[in-house]
Amino acid sequence: MKTGDGRVADQRMITMQDVAKAAQVSPMTVSNAYRHPHRVQEATRLRILEIALELGYVPNLSAGHLAAGKSRVIGGTIPSVKNSSFYQYISGLQEGVAEHGYKLILMLADTPEQEMEAIETLIGLRVAGIVLIGNEHEPASIDLLSKSHIPLVETWLLDDAIDMAIGYRIDRAMREVCRHLVAKGRRRIGLIGYDSPASRRFNERPPIFREEMALAGLRSDLIYHVEEAHGFGSGPHALEALLAIDPQLDAVICPTDIVAASVIFECGRRSLSVPGQIAVVGWGDYEIATAMNPALTTVKPQPWHMGNGAVAMLVDRHETGRKNGRSVDTGYLLVARDSA
Repeated sequence: MKTGDGRVADQRMITMQDVAKAAQVSPMTVSNAYRHPHRVQEATRLRILEIALELGYVPNLSAGHLAAGKSRVIGGTIPSVKNSSFYQYISGLQEGVAEHGYKLILMLADTPEQEMEAIETLIGLRVAGIVLIGNEHEPASIDLLSKSHIPLVETWLLDDAIDMAIGYRIDRAMREVCRHLVAKGRRRIGLIGYDSPASRRFNERPPIFREEMALAGLRSDLIYHVEEAHGFGSGPHALEALLAIDPQLDAVICPTDIVAASVIFECGRRSLSVPGQIAVVGWGDYEIATAMNPALTTVKPQPWHMGNGAVAMLVDRHETGRKNGRSVDTGYLLVARDSA
């Protein structure tokens, strides 16, 4: 291949040694500029990155790491990019890997089959650690993860972890929501569930709801399951179904803030005041929760802390070899606003 002036272009891959020579530093300094930036003076690091960009150099994230038996890549999966909780979660992951000098690979896995493919890919890349959402995995995935001996953190839940876990007590959050509505004088409370047999984050809620309603002496059968937890079309159908069961319905607990918002919109179309006639509670504390009128009462997990904490747990295991099988509770908040 020839350049514009007729010279033959150098077609070989630019190496770390090329960058070091151009920047007049050692190859180790170039390596540290990427892997351990805190070890390099800021002016030197920025000069190295600028020269690397000019030369078209991209650091090899596998060869040297495989030779040393140490990767500096953390891999993970997410089931959806539709809600802002996952955006905050990903931000926590990204800031965590940057802080520790690692890189992040994320794969979208919305089904057990997709998750299995992602796990196989990440193990094949010999990542330093894997972070997954939830603990509902195919038996083959669990077997593969166990045999790989790669550090694993499951997020958004605390119980029954394969290795380590970071999340919050969904059962406690559900009880607090129910008791909040009962304390507000609501007596015909409905629950909109998410019909997903492989999502414990949602499946834990209906049994707790039934228990709390029974304890309060209220009917516990006002439950309707939707097929989509992050779509605005679910709320109207669910509200119609719950009102068909009990026309005097006076409160609704929703699986996500998106469904809660669509319930409030539907109440407006039906001339039902919120919270006057029907109180509405969401889950997630998405951006829409405070943009609505009325502002949405909702359960606020700590997604950034889950993502950031998961990285810290993986890095600690990867670099020290400590095996403590620990779980970290990031907590939650019931944020009471105008809708309930």
